[in-house]
Amino acid sequence: MARNLLLVWLINALALLALPYVVPSVQVDSFATALVAALVLGLVNTLIRPLLVLLTLPVTLVTLGLFVFVINALLFWFVASFVKGFTVGGFWSAFFGAIVYAIISWAVSSLVFGPPRIVVVRHDDRP
Repeated sequence: MARNLLLVWLINALALLALPYVVPSVQVDSFATALVAALVLGLVNTLIRPLLVLLTLPVTLVTLGLFVFVINALLFWFVASFVKGFTVGGFWSAFFGAIVYAIISWAVSSLVFGPPRIVVVRHDDRP
């Protein structure tokens, strides 16, 4: 499990390094910066994002879930504001950067880990 966690961290750091090639207004200075930013993004998304989603649930429901993209952009921009060497040009850069970052991370993770496995357990109650 720890190996998978480290692998996901590495994948997210590599996704951050690839991001400036797709969204030029997002800059990552080095691999070390990408590792720190990926770690902080993971912690923020684990600890703060669920609380924000819960607090903004009425707005999220009215916008049919689209407000979650705004939350993701704001958190992405927030992390860039205090991780040295990780810069985002503004809200729209954060908005598109967060989307592209998620897509790159998802694509590389699915290549590395393969498709999700579904286990079906059947109980036969016949005598």
